[in-house]
Amino acid sequence: MISTRFTETFGVRHPVVQGGMQWVGTAELVSAVAESGALGMLTALTQPTPEALSAEIARTREMTDQPFGVNLTILPSIKPIPYDEYRHAIVDAGITVVETAGSNPEPHMPFFHEHGVKVLHKCTSVRHAVKAQKVGVDGVSIDGFECAGHPGEDDVAGLVLIPAATRVLDIPVIASGGIANAQGLVAALALGADGVNMGTRFMCTQESPIHDRVKQAIVAGDELGTELIFRSLRNTSRVASNSVSRKVVDILAEGGQFEDVRELVAGVRGRTVFTEGDVEAGIWTVGQTQGLIHDVPTVGDLVSRIVEEAEELIATRLSGLLVAEGAPAS
Repeated sequence: MISTRFTETFGVRHPVVQGGMQWVGTAELVSAVAESGALGMLTALTQPTPEALSAEIARTREMTDQPFGVNLTILPSIKPIPYDEYRHAIVDAGITVVETAGSNPEPHMPFFHEHGVKVLHKCTSVRHAVKAQKVGVDGVSIDGFECAGHPGEDDVAGLVLIPAATRVLDIPVIASGGIANAQGLVAALALGADGVNMGTRFMCTQESPIHDRVKQAIVAGDELGTELIFRSLRNTSRVASNSVSRKVVDILAEGGQFEDVRELVAGVRGRTVFTEGDVEAGIWTVGQTQGLIHDVPTVGDLVSRIVEEAEELIATRLSGLLVAEGAPAS
């Protein structure tokens, strides 16, 4: 068993998190992650209303009695999101862990802490992680440039970002982006992190609610099969490389603005990818870790494999590199 500040603070068996993913973080996946001993996150805004989120939490509890959390992404929106109602739905359901992302979590902190909820905040830079610690979050998940979705605008990969963050933070740190296996977990621990967050890897499991054709596209893909869209708009997002995302890149590179690509990047098209399995129907998020994914296991088998292989790496491979001074190397 690998015990870290994260497992102790957030009350899970393994230092592995399935972060919130739009259209993916539903009861089927989250309950399986919870049963495996890792920390699963329901995605609050995948549910159209706070009442629907309450129902999804209840549905998850029918599938597992293990702890899980809720992701609450805080983003500006044309249509106002009733965040206060979502917060109340989370607390009223007895959820004790929330993952925040997208913007400053400070306005949400008093309410969550008043109700005994621990907050894990996703960041893409050291400065944002430091600010999150100052406003009272209980842990941070720091995303390297390899990650799916929004990697920030600094373009710093995990090998640098993780130790830079852990050097100045006092709270548990979860490494995110570029992690899909035991080697990634061990490397993150060596860099000072207290656990790992995986998105793309959990997308490609049997319990993941996305269409099997999408999963097979991930298995067939490699680390070069992503595009960075919205670079010129300073809202970079890493998505799968397909005809749609390449067209978006081209339009913006030629001076286009968001209105010129709005229809191409519509969320309803991305959801169609996941529900119908047409990987050319719209943009959909995937990380560079797809180059490390070669199968579609159950969540339980995946987490067990990662943890057991990590323990073996720590106990044998790494310790076997040490020899007494003056002793011959084996």
